[in-house]
Amino acid sequence: MTVTLRPLDVVILAAGQGTRMNSALPKVLHPVAGRPMVAWAVRAARKLNARNVVVVTGHGAEQVETALEGQGVIFARQEQRLGTGHAFICGIDALDDHKRADVLVLYGDTPLLRPTTLEAMLEDHRARGSALTLLTGELPDATGYGRIIRDEHGDVARIVEQKDATSEEEQVGEFNSGVYLMDSRAADLAHRIGNDNAAGEYYLTDLLGLYRAEGEAAHAFKLSDPDEVMGANDRAGLAELEAILRRRINARHMRAGVTLQAPDTIRIQDSVKIARDVTLEPGVILRGQTVLSGGVTVGAYSVITDSVLETGVVIKAHSVLEGAHVGASSDVGPFARLRPGSVLGEGVHIGNFVETKNARLDAGVKAGHLAYLGDVTIGAETNVGAGTIVANYDGINKHPSVIGAGVFIGSNSTIIAPRTVGDAAFIAAGSAVHDDVPEGAMAVARGKQRNIEGWSRRYWGGMRGKMQKKLPWLARWLERQEEGEQGGGGQ
Repeated sequence: MTVTLRPLDVVILAAGQGTRMNSALPKVLHPVAGRPMVAWAVRAARKLNARNVVVVTGHGAEQVETALEGQGVIFARQEQRLGTGHAFICGIDALDDHKRADVLVLYGDTPLLRPTTLEAMLEDHRARGSALTLLTGELPDATGYGRIIRDEHGDVARIVEQKDATSEEEQVGEFNSGVYLMDSRAADLAHRIGNDNAAGEYYLTDLLGLYRAEGEAAHAFKLSDPDEVMGANDRAGLAELEAILRRRINARHMRAGVTLQAPDTIRIQDSVKIARDVTLEPGVILRGQTVLSGGVTVGAYSVITDSVLETGVVIKAHSVLEGAHVGASSDVGPFARLRPGSVLGEGVHIGNFVETKNARLDAGVKAGHLAYLGDVTIGAETNVGAGTIVANYDGINKHPSVIGAGVFIGSNSTIIAPRTVGDAAFIAAGSAVHDDVPEGAMAVARGKQRNIEGWSRRYWGGMRGKMQKKLPWLARWLERQEEGEQGGGGQ
């Protein structure tokens, strides 16, 4: 059989308000698995190699158009919401040339519809030379949906809405999804849709009768999984969509060789790329343009956004990474935070409660615990002691610092930017470094220690009554000191 290969135009209806969402955000912009719902429809259209993708906007039009900016779609505004047929007319009229193309109608609130399903529907439509193909599904109880009534040939004769269905028609399980694939006559026929009904609206379902009046049979392409056309009218429905997509995404990664411990607790957005032999512990969240190479382990309850983890990286529990690049065989955490612009070389160690921001750490750098490293470049194999702070902000501007290779920074040191510390330098613990440190030099920047004998007794002695309740240990110490003096005086 010869398959007619015509161009494909896609019209996505996304003008509705979605009042049951009870939200200032337009319904179609509510995210599911990291994408606004309408973006899933655009993605599906792109997978079909559509020639044109038209998004019909209405409520919150500017917000929707801004969200889809740069995705190569055409926008058509439905200034008055006069029904699905009217929305389709707004969309198809936005195209300069629709005379020789098939036209697919999708919706901005059905993110579960698989591109592979639409590909199969398109292939069937063209193989059969159909003028109109309806995507249908079947449920044991299709209450709420329009029912598909077939004729003696098995073609679609009518769509009966729930409110108009007879008791016999209510028993029909096959339902109308609202997704239609039509030939190039769709635009002309759509302009014949009338609004002679109680609501005064133009309904897209009327296209079925118009095609049949042209002598054309309408074919149905039945879904194997009716959940694919599930929409969301409120936040509870949105959570159901999220759960289904999460299971799909997780299953895809597991089949590709990724270990997900307790997968029901793991959230992976569709845009994330994961190589095989990666292990994700319970509660992990992966977002945005994150890329995980082979052999990576991500510890429990870590959150990673827009970050790249190279081969063999270990992220320990409860760490947060955003816009970071972590070199091969490095380890981070637990309880570490890598902020945007953090670039770690190979074999870097970032320990607990270390925070980096706009920082480049070369191979082998170690920052074991309790440090802040901001706007700094640190050379290979430098050791950053506990409590080290790179003080990069003067209250108005951020300043960069450069720390060389093989530097030893003692605990509780402060590097006051902008500073340069040369290779193999040594910074004594507790130093506040306010001048550059030459290569190989030792910097000691702290006050000389002075011990004042008997200070505690003099300071605390006048507060013994308060100390009995608040500082009982010190009160007992004072008593021992006094008893010692009295004993000594009797000898």
